[in-house]
Amino acid sequence: MHNLTGVGLGLRRELIDAFLRANQLPDFIEVAPENWMGFGGRHAKQFAACVERTPLICHGLSLSIGGSHPLNLEFVGQIKQFLKQHNALLYSEHLSYSHDGGYLYDLLPIPMTEAAVSYVAERILKVQDILGQRLVIENVSTYAIPAAEMTEAEFVVAVLDAADCELLLDVNNVYVNSINHGSDAQAFIRAMPPERVRYLHVAGHQQVSPDLLIDTHGAAIVDPVWDLLRYTYQHIGVRPTLLERDFNLPTWFELQQELQQIRQIQQGYADANQA
Repeated sequence: MHNLTGVGLGLRRELIDAFLRANQLPDFIEVAPENWMGFGGRHAKQFAACVERTPLICHGLSLSIGGSHPLNLEFVGQIKQFLKQHNALLYSEHLSYSHDGGYLYDLLPIPMTEAAVSYVAERILKVQDILGQRLVIENVSTYAIPAAEMTEAEFVVAVLDAADCELLLDVNNVYVNSINHGSDAQAFIRAMPPERVRYLHVAGHQQVSPDLLIDTHGAAIVDPVWDLLRYTYQHIGVRPTLLERDFNLPTWFELQQELQQIRQIQQGYADANQA
């Protein structure tokens, strides 16, 4: 069993040929299990070849942990089987909802209330019980804050404590929300309990206007997000960090340059801590 360390890449199907040809690989890869469950033939063989080369983690899209409809326990069982089949190191999901009687194909915000904390935590505990492992939840980018009784940081920490789960800290989402809602990105990072942070995401986004960013994963990482990544390492320590790039895919070489930039930042903080 591998430990999760270093720098990872979200593996899109369009990248697989380049990945299987590459000499230099990321330290781990991440996929949405929904995009691979039930596949056979060539796709299944390619995926198996990727997992043989590099440790795998899974980042789900459709658990809808904050949704009003009952959890799809059959689906959770399928996830468990997929994780076991491919020796996935962890399973993460979004702290949001994506199902309202039918899949909405978007990640919608949960009202940040005490009642929602209890509701979401109960659902996370049920999923963890079925999986036999901790769920890793991700802070999401939002464009509205419905019925909030607490800050996003307070809500995330309350859910982590109530469910005894782990955190996928998405640094780009923290930055996006700080612009969209006028909040303090560094204060959010400082509020996160370091012992709960399992790994990080970084990505690019689209600037629609000075006070509206859309989390697209379709562009290069911008300087303020690089700065916030440095700040995150400074305050919680170096954590495994994954690059998300889902659209407008660049060349494999360009992706390697961004991965290398993450590596260099990690190494700088690791060296400073050893000095």
